[in-house]
Amino acid sequence: MKTHPSSHHVFVLMGVSGSGKSAVANDVSYQMKSAFLDGDFLHPRANILKMAEGHPLDDNDRRPWLESLNDAAFAMQRTNDVSIIVCSALKKSYRDILRKDNQNLSFIYLKGDFATIEARLKARKGHFFKTQMLVTQFETLEEPGADEPDVLVVDINHSLDEVVTATIATIEDAIKKD
Repeated sequence: MKTHPSSHHVFVLMGVSGSGKSAVANDVSYQMKSAFLDGDFLHPRANILKMAEGHPLDDNDRRPWLESLNDAAFAMQRTNDVSIIVCSALKKSYRDILRKDNQNLSFIYLKGDFATIEARLKARKGHFFKTQMLVTQFETLEEPGADEPDVLVVDINHSLDEVVTATIATIEDAIKKD
């Protein structure tokens, strides 16, 4: 069942690890008084156990999780004017699952270069960081192109406050266009 355009919108904040998805989403959700969901909370038990054992997830592991996020987006838009979901959505196929039959869903790609994100990850306190993990994230990333007009881009090479302000402006502009 397809959703019909309405005044309710869901925005998926996407990007590689360290791009600031959670921090930006928390601040944006607070300032806009919007609903917020960290997509990682919907991983099935099997995925959580697999990751806890140090094994990476494959596309087959991710599919039911992404379908759950698609369902969550549908549910969130029923009762919220604006909803924010955090999900890396690194591949176009992942974004396609998330957007399936939902015309009210858009993506905000928190885009940054490797050096900026690596420096931020290394600066995190109490966070174990391996450079190879970021290399893998960038290798997996399929940057959105012109064939994905529902992906809006925010440059993260600024302070958190500036990125939050830019993200809010991007959301407000997207809502006005509908």
